[in-house]
Amino acid sequence: MKVQFFRADDEERTPLAEVAWVDGAIEVTSEDDELASDLRRAFRRIPVVTDDAAFRRRGTYGEVVLQPGDLEWFRAAALVRATAETGLVATIVPGIAEGGFDPAANYRPFGEQMERLVTRSTDRGTDIRP
Repeated sequence: MKVQFFRADDEERTPLAEVAWVDGAIEVTSEDDELASDLRRAFRRIPVVTDDAAFRRRGTYGEVVLQPGDLEWFRAAALVRATAETGLVATIVPGIAEGGFDPAANYRPFGEQMERLVTRSTDRGTDIRP
């Protein structure tokens, strides 16, 4: 999972920094060393408090404490703590899936599905053919 940060008044939404969750580790990328340092501080491994109903048990209300170490914590750290500490806006960036099974494409014969996957992967510079 990746999160990009940009200024709230930037209509172009030019990313100033990117933070990625890679195998449980945080990777911060930014040309601005001070901003990178601020983001590393924001993503320190301590609990995050959020008022997100998705994390509450049914019939409860109020804030929830998320412990560090999983994607829910990473998401809350990005959308709550990092935005509060840096003043930037965070947006979650979907990952790019290389190839893979597409259940919605089952109307195509198998040969066409494979041709489509191979063509997409070679267009991006990686060849999955033996």
